[in-house]
Amino acid sequence: MTDKKPIISMRGIVKRFGGVVALNDVDLDAYAGEVLAIVGDNGAGKSTLIKILTGVYQPTEGAIKLDDQPLEMSSHADAIDVGIDAVYQTLALADHLDPAANMFLGSELTKKVLGITLLDNKKMRSETERVLMERLGVRLRSLDAQTDSLSGGQRQAVAIARAVYNTNLRVLVMDEPTAALGPQETARTLKLIKALKEQGLAVILISHSLDDVFEVADRVHVQRRGQNVGVVKTAESSTQEVLGMIVGAKEDAA
Repeated sequence: MTDKKPIISMRGIVKRFGGVVALNDVDLDAYAGEVLAIVGDNGAGKSTLIKILTGVYQPTEGAIKLDDQPLEMSSHADAIDVGIDAVYQTLALADHLDPAANMFLGSELTKKVLGITLLDNKKMRSETERVLMERLGVRLRSLDAQTDSLSGGQRQAVAIARAVYNTNLRVLVMDEPTAALGPQETARTLKLIKALKEQGLAVILISHSLDDVFEVADRVHVQRRGQNVGVVKTAESSTQEVLGMIVGAKEDAA
């Protein structure tokens, strides 16, 4: 990774909520065509870190750079504008709507008929089908079904498709994408993550499953008590080593 510059670089990130220090002097780099996993126990600062990365929170101290240029964001919309988005564990899908309606929720495509603006349902369906197939290799059995009738992996695909439809997307954060999925659905979701990496996105994966992390991630960023206690390459490490960093085995031994 040393031969190229990161898309995103975070340096000296501190976040305080009143007297509570949620993050303390955290650095993070994410590269194009890479999966970076962020791991750590509950309360380690993972969620706070990705909320800063996606513009939801602003850091108390520290700096973020995009393509080596200073980046300041005051909202998640600012992050989307510069090509950073997230798919959270909740997916934020409207279960009673079909996949195409979810894909374009809040940014529906329209057409004019006799001077009247109408929803262009046909184009939204075809675009949904195209993005699912071209970007993710997913074909839904029916685009007429309500989203709540889809499997967990298919719902995940719709949420990812909504994010990647943004043509300038460069960094995608995925928060616990395999939580509550069975083995087959988990395998499909990990395959989607690999596909996004191959398309040149920087994918940041938050996961409690070290098996999933070592299946798809290139590097692992370990958080403990609000600090980054190390970054390792999966090819040169093991789940045991990363688990030891998460629980502070070396620290305890010292």
